[in-house]
Amino acid sequence: MEQNPEVYLFGQILGTHSFLLKDGFLQPDEYSEIAEQYFLPGGETGTAATVLDSLGASVKMDGTWIGTEVAPMLKAFYANKQVNLSSMTFTEDPGVMDYVVIAGLVRSPMGRFQTLFSTGERWWNIPKEEDIAGCKAAAVDPYFREESLLAAELCRKHGVPFVTIDSPHDSPLHQMAAVNVVSKECVPEHYAGMEPETVMEKMQQETEGLTIITQGGGEMLYARKGEPIHRMKPFQVEVRSTLGAGDTFKAGCVYGLLHGMGDAELVRFASACSAIAISRFPLPLYPPRLEEVQKLLEE
Repeated sequence: MEQNPEVYLFGQILGTHSFLLKDGFLQPDEYSEIAEQYFLPGGETGTAATVLDSLGASVKMDGTWIGTEVAPMLKAFYANKQVNLSSMTFTEDPGVMDYVVIAGLVRSPMGRFQTLFSTGERWWNIPKEEDIAGCKAAAVDPYFREESLLAAELCRKHGVPFVTIDSPHDSPLHQMAAVNVVSKECVPEHYAGMEPETVMEKMQQETEGLTIITQGGGEMLYARKGEPIHRMKPFQVEVRSTLGAGDTFKAGCVYGLLHGMGDAELVRFASACSAIAISRFPLPLYPPRLEEVQKLLEE
């Protein structure tokens, strides 16, 4: 009988067209040379699945419906990996894609997500209880309304610790998550004008889980309810592309939950994963391997 995957991931899975520019970022009315371009799995959940597989964890992922332009690439990419696609839905439309222009520290994603969400129609799966019941750790993206909440509730029902991202202090996802990773892009959206320390204090009060606030190349904050705020500097590496950095950090947190890491160890492990991710391009073809992460941690 097939063994249940260790990790369940629910959320955004898509095809990403990435373009690495040769000489700096786009300028109005100026020509830009493309150094490299790829069409590979992306999205917060797709990227996390790739990274977790590279770290040695088995994964079942579900979420976004996969269309005809994305499906062949996705199936071929994961064919020889520990990523189970059996719960996903494959449709007859082209599918969800994004386009990302990258130059070192700067990137600009483009897509049609505002249009997709504004239709009010569901273009993602309903999470299946049997997928969650047999796993040991999970991650739930917050974007899919009732379905994201259902995934979180099923994790709680079956005692599966999960990571979420960018969920505000008063959201059920934050309150139920074992780890909530809040990015620097999310803080101004929900907490305009507030200092990160003040945001952290609000987050701490609403959950028994761990809250992490990342700040790009700046110092990370992390804490639980009733604790002082802890700080950690990210690892310093030469940046090739920041695409997928946050998704890799999330994957590192899931791996930390899977292996029972303490808070400081988990944050440091996730930070090392993310540092390796930004030092190379494209991330899906060169995800961080466990031995690389361990070597960086030792250094």
